[in-house]
Amino acid sequence: MLLFLTAIILILLVKVGEKILNNKILLVEDEEHIRKFIKVNLERENFIVREADSGEKGLEIIRGENIDVVVLDIMLPGIDGFEVCKILRKEFPRVGIIMLTAKSQDIDKIMGLEYGTDDYMVKPFNPMELVLRVKSLLRRMETPTECHTNIIEDGPFKIDKYSRRFHKNDKNIELTPTEYSIIKLFIENPGKAFTRDEILNAVWGYDFVGEPKIVDVNIRRLRSKIEADSGNPDYIETVWGVGYRWRSN
Repeated sequence: MLLFLTAIILILLVKVGEKILNNKILLVEDEEHIRKFIKVNLERENFIVREADSGEKGLEIIRGENIDVVVLDIMLPGIDGFEVCKILRKEFPRVGIIMLTAKSQDIDKIMGLEYGTDDYMVKPFNPMELVLRVKSLLRRMETPTECHTNIIEDGPFKIDKYSRRFHKNDKNIELTPTEYSIIKLFIENPGKAFTRDEILNAVWGYDFVGEPKIVDVNIRRLRSKIEADSGNPDYIETVWGVGYRWRSN
């Protein structure tokens, strides 16, 4: 009887642990029917979903809870999604951000990425595609469990894969989850010329449906953070007609 009760308690503890470990998503969308529809699909995949119908409410939630990914609409009452994204990147540089836009103009996508989003989707979209994007982003944010190969060094740069920190000359440089994944890919493969498609597949995943320009925007952001002169980069080289290459030192 005692063994039976012990087994039941262990099962319950595992179930509680699983629930606690479920990733938490903040959905900032002012249109209720869209918000509810997205929430249902995320919850079907066992995500914990917090909702906000304005940027102000979204910021209030994330400042009080541990949020893994923010799904953020651009057109919001009060402060818009771009401003929310800018604030999030300043206060929570490691949170994942997926921007939603009802417009198909290229400028909206690029503006969102320049503010620091990891991904974007244009409405209307298949909610299951959004679920896949969220999962892909969470994979990029995972911390490895092994500890014997966690440190990668290359010249003035050091990556600590356990803490997901990136340093230049022992100074920490805050990177978004996507920027971190790209720089890790480069430093682990010095001298290799990657096409944009190869970077997309390695970082965003084979199920990514979007424009290769998302790679270029993230490269520009990375150069502005690690290069002395982003217009004349020493480390992230452009390979004309191909893509990009990491120059090892």
